[in-house]
Amino acid sequence: MLRGGFDFEAEDDAPPGPSGGPASSVLLVGQAGAAPWPYFSRWRERQPRDLRNPLDTWSREVIGAVAERCGARAVYPSERPYLPFQQWAMRAEGLRPSPLGILMHPRFGLWHAYRGALLLDRHISIQVPREVIHRCDACIGKPCLKSCPVDAYSAAGFAYDDCLSHVRGPSGEACRTQGCLDRNACPHGAAYRYPAEMQEFHMAAFSSPAGARMAKATG
Repeated sequence: MLRGGFDFEAEDDAPPGPSGGPASSVLLVGQAGAAPWPYFSRWRERQPRDLRNPLDTWSREVIGAVAERCGARAVYPSERPYLPFQQWAMRAEGLRPSPLGILMHPRFGLWHAYRGALLLDRHISIQVPREVIHRCDACIGKPCLKSCPVDAYSAAGFAYDDCLSHVRGPSGEACRTQGCLDRNACPHGAAYRYPAEMQEFHMAAFSSPAGARMAKATG
């Protein structure tokens, strides 16, 4: 789904567009909730069982086909050199990070993602929101900071190594099969919460050696 976009300003360090010169605008492509999961699952059934990074591969196929049709350059969050997708998202949709670092959406809560972006050589006519309700401001109890068994999230930031060790260890089964307990504790956007099999898929990717390297590289 289209997640918004904006025109780059003269002072922006715009990445190259399809012509090779600085792009004029960007459109973010992503998901809300588990809407793409059935399509991805059916695609995955037709792929080799040992296919690496299947969700990234599928996203490249889908978004790349759209880019080809509309004369855009497709870019992705896992692609080097890493592009500032989170900053783009905050600018395009007016969002701010939750205490977990995931951008809080006023409708979808923490259950959304950005899978790629289309860079264009022309300007676009999309109104960028100037002010969006930030659900975390009105959340007093902050349950998202009280459910992790190893207190991976705090004011000091994300204790990545503690989280990874727990997820990989014998006491991390609930996290491996049900997803991040802190993320699931957030009351917002519950209707868009990922199903268990989708959360298990993402946690397996996070705890894999490749996922660990990616998380380290992107912060």
